[in-house]
Amino acid sequence: MPKTCDLQINIDGQQIFFLKEKVISKYCGRVKKSLNHQKRRCHVKDFGIRINDFPGGPDGFELVSRFCYNSGKIQITVANACLLHCCAIHLGMTNEVFNNNLLHQTETFLKGIYYWKWNDILVSLMSCKLFYTYADRYGLLERIICALLGKITQNSDTNNLLTSSSSASSSSSSPESFSAKRLSSSTKTTTSTTTPKKIRSTLPNKAWWFDDVATLPPKIIEKLFQTIGAYKADNKNLILTRFLLHYLKIATQTKVVNSSNSNEYAALAETAVYGVIFVGKKIFSCRGLFWVLRIVSGFGLSRGCRTELEKLIGGMLEQATLDDLLVSGHDMGVYYDVNLVIRLVRLFVDINCSDDGIGVCLQKLKRVGRLIDKYLREISPDQNLKISKFLGVAECLPDSARDCYDGVYKAIDIYLESHPSIIFEERSRLCRCLNYSKLSFEASKDLAKNPRIPPRVAMQALISQQSKIPTSEFVPEGPRSKSSQIVLYNEANRESFSQEKKDVRLSLEGMQWKVIELEELPKEMNGEVSKLFTNVLLNPVRARSSPRFC
Repeated sequence: MPKTCDLQINIDGQQIFFLKEKVISKYCGRVKKSLNHQKRRCHVKDFGIRINDFPGGPDGFELVSRFCYNSGKIQITVANACLLHCCAIHLGMTNEVFNNNLLHQTETFLKGIYYWKWNDILVSLMSCKLFYTYADRYGLLERIICALLGKITQNSDTNNLLTSSSSASSSSSSPESFSAKRLSSSTKTTTSTTTPKKIRSTLPNKAWWFDDVATLPPKIIEKLFQTIGAYKADNKNLILTRFLLHYLKIATQTKVVNSSNSNEYAALAETAVYGVIFVGKKIFSCRGLFWVLRIVSGFGLSRGCRTELEKLIGGMLEQATLDDLLVSGHDMGVYYDVNLVIRLVRLFVDINCSDDGIGVCLQKLKRVGRLIDKYLREISPDQNLKISKFLGVAECLPDSARDCYDGVYKAIDIYLESHPSIIFEERSRLCRCLNYSKLSFEASKDLAKNPRIPPRVAMQALISQQSKIPTSEFVPEGPRSKSSQIVLYNEANRESFSQEKKDVRLSLEGMQWKVIELEELPKEMNGEVSKLFTNVLLNPVRARSSPRFC
């Protein structure tokens, strides 16, 4: 080490600076105090000091050393003023150590912050990212944020932004009037008459500043909301809520959020959600709420916060569309978030139903029923969709929500076609969500012919159609006809049969072929099948009272 350098300063274990003790200790009170303490303990010519967690790291200390070696002079700019200020406080570079020291110079420069240009304020805020803890501790962040808010309100088209006392109004033309709080003892400035609460109440309904402020890191945005008094559940400002949603949307689109920094955005996401909940359906439509849900879902919301948002959506689910429900399932194994839809539908039923379940608005309920049937058909091809989840969606609505179960049957058919390896028992389980009496005749015929549907299910579907078969045209051939014989229609009235009755007759004939197909089932089942179909053909009325097999 050169003889002219008798001091080593290790900064954060990253870089060692070789300096002259006389030059550094002249301006830095902390260094001078540390050296004097070492000299009292041991008599050596060369000393070493280690400073951990220095503001700005080695780059920050390099600026300080330049100041010292340049006889206490350095060019202070909006980009380095905050860093130099924090370094000066950290090293004790006050006027008590040297006249017009670095702390005094930076404080003088920062006094004009309320007259800085908009971009200068943003640059200064951005510079605090690397030494956020110190900038926050020394009050710089709050100071710059208040200057930022002052610019926002100044450039608003809204008149009479400040509605406080006449003294505040008279000083509103000065940027310093928008300060929420000044640094006290260390900064030696006066306190403003304008509080963060007043600033919050006067934020204009404009978005010209959204994109610029959105370039700031999440910690500084969080500090902004804390300063203005609109953090988490305290957020009741629509403009700030819209900004946060804009900010989170950009973060999602640019993929700056990852596993290491997602927790930094979590509080901002909750703050946005609380703002949405506060205005609720007065401002946001159902589609808008789904849009909010998509944005904040990836930021780890707390359970309580997410539940409140889902309650808001569930209460107006009848306004949703199929596209709204198709929320990504993320990493849950399925393409769409099926669990979310189940929760929303249950919330809808709870909110719109009375305790006995009868007081539901039937029109809304049926609208949601049609929506869920479309959703079932959309998610059915998903190879990772389990039968339990399919049934969870299909059965989360009461039976009164559907006048017809044809949509559910179509979804089941799509599911079975997309999952050909499902075993026989699981196919029967899948069909349990069908109400056979609410299937149309065409759907029942298609179900009976469908090779993917278990035979017992097909039988139940066709048996349920017996109540729809007109009996006035079904007369026996004569009074002595045997019980094993039946004439399906009167020959004399053959021409008067409608096409629907002909379809019924053809379906009944098809049932006989179904019996033949079922003969390959176990023998113990064949007896019941034959008996059942004999009863159906001979005594339709009695067949209607027969119990279901499954």
